[in-house]
Amino acid sequence: MCGAVRFTAHDPSREFGACHCKMCQRWAGSALLAVSVNENDIDWQGSEHIRRIQSSDWAERAWCDRCGSGLWYRVTAEGPYKGNYEIPIGLFDNADGLRMTREIFIDRKPDAFAFAGEHEVMTEAQVMAQFGPAPEGA
Repeated sequence: MCGAVRFTAHDPSREFGACHCKMCQRWAGSALLAVSVNENDIDWQGSEHIRRIQSSDWAERAWCDRCGSGLWYRVTAEGPYKGNYEIPIGLFDNADGLRMTREIFIDRKPDAFAFAGEHEVMTEAQVMAQFGPAPEGA
């Protein structure tokens, strides 16, 4: 929002997903609509203004310390998604042409709205089974 932090995403996906978990609802004010970007495909400028919090056992969230804009949700746990950023679509200079491909935590979505179009939907149990941290001792 203020320009203190900027990024360049190299060849970002034209697809995005929506997360309806309670943490994303509280962080984004609604569903988090975000594009996945591999950690090797993004460059950050203004890193001295980036603040982070380990928001769960497997991920962190970051924001600009000057204006408070949310910058990313990022997987920190070991596994195939470690380091991947989820960048809110509102941070892209041009978000035209993006296509929603997935809604996760669909069973946590408020009943006041619904997204149109055909796309994959996953419940909390399905998300945790596929993407969640490995159980202790596994």
